[in-house]
Amino acid sequence: MTVAASKKPGLGSRLVNGVLSIKPLADLAKHQAREMMIKRAAKIGVYWREEAKALRENDLETEKAKIENPQLKYPEYYLTSFHAYEKGNLSWEAATEVEVAAKAVHAGIWPEEGAQGDSKLRESYHNILKAQIDIEPKNIVDLGCSVGMSSFAIQQAYPQAKITGVDLSPYFLAIANLRSSQNQANFKWVHAAAENTGLTEASYDLVSVFLMFHELPQTAAKAVLKEAKRLLRPGGYVAFMDMNPQSEIYAKMPPYILTLLKSTEPYLDEYFSLDIEQAFREAGFEKPQIKVNTHRHRTVLAKS
Repeated sequence: MTVAASKKPGLGSRLVNGVLSIKPLADLAKHQAREMMIKRAAKIGVYWREEAKALRENDLETEKAKIENPQLKYPEYYLTSFHAYEKGNLSWEAATEVEVAAKAVHAGIWPEEGAQGDSKLRESYHNILKAQIDIEPKNIVDLGCSVGMSSFAIQQAYPQAKITGVDLSPYFLAIANLRSSQNQANFKWVHAAAENTGLTEASYDLVSVFLMFHELPQTAAKAVLKEAKRLLRPGGYVAFMDMNPQSEIYAKMPPYILTLLKSTEPYLDEYFSLDIEQAFREAGFEKPQIKVNTHRHRTVLAKS
């Protein structure tokens, strides 16, 4: 399947960008987006504020201290508002709401699945990997692992593999470390940028990136692919699962909903206009395979 890149946002998208350039309107859109997600969560039995509050009752600062690299310099693109949080991913509010937000956002993919839609989305990704990858990965790195949900799903798919999760947010990694400790699971968590992990080159069979590319400017996305190439052993694979820019869902999205979406995703236009095949070629990979795994998502993978 060949996907043609859209070179620039359409008229509707540009109008939305104009609205969001006005801070009071952008702040209102973020608030509305957040409230919409909290209400959606309640409809599927996920009580957003209560679950986040219960998570904050753990000793999260101690977990964060175990993981954080105090010398890390954050890339400029990361120091912005994501997902309606003014401090972006560098806050406890964002970290403690990742799990409930994922359940709410992905509930609509399969309405009959409710809160299990998130798990089914992850399963659809791993089903594609197992069908397309001709090796049994023993060492896997999960770039942009967030609070570890993607890493735990990888473990279920490849229970014998050693898994390393990398993320820029020590707040997210604190939750990941807490969850892995609660389940007595052995994961390595690394506080680093996905494009500059500091991990040993040619050490991994699979580099996985789940729902991160839409949060990157194009320069960072290309750098992540180059880092993936560095990390992989010969014959290893890189794979990512993310929104599908060619989905009619986004093309036909009402302006109001598009405004809410873009208010929480500052690099969405850059992701939608990225020529993914060219980016893979520039990073040194074979031509990527692109598989649609939901009406909103795609999986892209290539061999090193």
